[in-house]
Amino acid sequence: MKVLLLAGGFGSRFSEATNKIPKPMIPIGGEPVLWHIMKLYSTYGFHEFVVLLGYKGHVIKEYFANYFLHNSDVTIDLTNNEMKILNNSSEPWKITLLNTGLHSMTGGRVLQAKEVVGDETFMLSYGDGVGNIDIQKLVDFHKSHGKSATMSTYQPSGRFGGVSMDDESGNITEFIEKPKGDGRWINIGFFVCEPKVFDYITNGFETIWENEPLENLAKDGELFAYKHYGFWKPMDTLKDNLELNEMWKKNEALWKIW
Repeated sequence: MKVLLLAGGFGSRFSEATNKIPKPMIPIGGEPVLWHIMKLYSTYGFHEFVVLLGYKGHVIKEYFANYFLHNSDVTIDLTNNEMKILNNSSEPWKITLLNTGLHSMTGGRVLQAKEVVGDETFMLSYGDGVGNIDIQKLVDFHKSHGKSATMSTYQPSGRFGGVSMDDESGNITEFIEKPKGDGRWINIGFFVCEPKVFDYITNGFETIWENEPLENLAKDGELFAYKHYGFWKPMDTLKDNLELNEMWKKNEALWKIW
């Protein structure tokens, strides 16, 4: 089963870094966030990826073009320009790097992978969020309902911490650190889709996946939610990136299941 990865946006909320590299290439623990997402899928045995490129896509191409060399021990004989691989710790990945245009919207990027996907079930993820989603359980859930698409959902913590208090006296009894929000479940990506979803991308490259396609799939009863109760965190800002790097540094990276 192929995994489509959305990696073509401008990342405008992360301009501190994205003026030089695309957002999916911003590092956590020395490796791009895109690599971390791919490692999650690979842990569950899904090794075939289609990276949907756009803004500064050449940076992602160059990273993977040199990945094998950078992760291998080599002997280079400059007298005859021969290189011998001594040992490598590369990944068992097959990666298609697909140019989907600088200004294509998310649905438009997905649409351009139609021929690569063919008539097979596929997965789809954003290239800027990490979590410990059980990919196999997600796939099994998708197969169990038999509809066109499954979307992973999550209940985020509230923005601020809270307190418990006595309503009459005002006596504070305890602090609550960022409790769950108002009960809403949000879209965190990690989709499983049947090829039928391409029929819902009706506005060409300008289609926003999160708008008409998902809305109409829901109206037609073709979209189910997989509830993720574990860890998930987007990397929307520099603050998010610093927090994720700190978790990695302290060996507290809950998404690292490999």
